[in-house]
Amino acid sequence: MSSKIYHHAVQIYYEDTDHSGVVYHPNFLKYFERAREHVIDSDRLDKLWREQGLGFAVYKANLIFQDGVEFAEVCDIQTHFNIEGKYKTLWRQELWRPGAVKAAVIGEIEMVCLDRDKRLQPIPDEILQSLRSE
Repeated sequence: MSSKIYHHAVQIYYEDTDHSGVVYHPNFLKYFERAREHVIDSDRLDKLWREQGLGFAVYKANLIFQDGVEFAEVCDIQTHFNIEGKYKTLWRQELWRPGAVKAAVIGEIEMVCLDRDKRLQPIPDEILQSLRSE
């Protein structure tokens, strides 16, 4: 199942950049994480952790850098996902600069569901249902 495309705006702050005013590469992982959290819903994630002791962790991340992103830009993160079996979701995320003809950064992120003891668990039905209904 492939989802629709979700959009999340990200403001590039001075603190996100290196000495040349270009985003320091690890920060893209933070931007992508925030966009995924908006898709799943932070209240839902908090409730899942408090009530069932379940959360999500990045299992694998692949980033492709195609263009530098600069201080003061407001970029669009486009996110869609696939549910890959009962334990894993695959997220494709692209960060687009204003007016760009191609994504500046592409992320392919695999997430798994884990319990408090870091053991693999099936993705809860309520999360699957909410993702499928989006």
